[in-house]
Amino acid sequence: MVLGRLFRRRSQPDAQLEQGLEKTRRGVFLEITRLFDRSTIDEELYEDLEMLLIQADVGWDVSQKLVAELRARVARDRSTVPAEAREILREEMISLLELATRNRKVKILQRGVPFVVMVVGVNGVGKTTTIAKLAAYHQRFGRSVMLAAGDTFRAAAIDQLKVWGERQGVPVIAHHQGADPGAVVFDAMQAAHARGADVLIVDTAGRLQTKHNLMAELSKLRKIMQRHVEDAPQEVLLVIDATTGQNGLVQAKAFADSVDITDIMIAKLDGTAKGGIAFSVAKELGTPISYVGTGERATDLAEFKPETYVDSLFFGVGDGL
Repeated sequence: MVLGRLFRRRSQPDAQLEQGLEKTRRGVFLEITRLFDRSTIDEELYEDLEMLLIQADVGWDVSQKLVAELRARVARDRSTVPAEAREILREEMISLLELATRNRKVKILQRGVPFVVMVVGVNGVGKTTTIAKLAAYHQRFGRSVMLAAGDTFRAAAIDQLKVWGERQGVPVIAHHQGADPGAVVFDAMQAAHARGADVLIVDTAGRLQTKHNLMAELSKLRKIMQRHVEDAPQEVLLVIDATTGQNGLVQAKAFADSVDITDIMIAKLDGTAKGGIAFSVAKELGTPISYVGTGERATDLAEFKPETYVDSLFFGVGDGL
């Protein structure tokens, strides 16, 4: 191993992701980086590392796993230089995140055939803003986009979606508060077909009275979608609020138990100094993390790439590493 290269970025830089992770990088992960500024690898390093990983919202079990893997590899490789240990930690973090991304399905978008994205998650995680970001993301590829206000339980959700639609020039199919979400989705599917939309993004209710009600409602929406597009929804995106940390993960796990999700979006990543939640999500849910929210603007969305994510936690533009 060439020590002169240990502190150099390996992946291609992503300025947007780095900006979104700045609080995390300048917070707990800066302390983690400084742990390795010592002359020897000792027991104190491992103990402090585990504590800091837990503080960073990596989670108890995942933190212990990472430290155990680090210990084992340091012993096997007979490493004595802390810089080498940090590189091993980096590699183990990337490997952990890549385990979930291996489950990612290939998505094929056809012009004029609606690619349906159903967005799910508990209330307050940022579903509406995420939908606006997804719309902007697909627009950047030249795709025509439509939105469906399927969360009819909250008037605010309908109004917010309409506002975002107007800002971005995206049609929004909506009914009144309390309307049947199935009727909204039915109209949206018909409109998407009639207008030749490439992408239809569907909002859904974040809270129903029971798990059974939630499953029944989303199952009904699926059946309505599949009357028009056989494999719809091609993407079921679970939104997780990074600022709620492990509590948010517990909520997300409960939601994922009720819904067959295909992808995960970690929202509000720029609002926390504990960006380690991605590691817990990857380990506990095993579902691909596809996107991360890096700000409040519609364009503040980045594709999730494990190596780039880990390097953005440790390195920043202008850090000189």
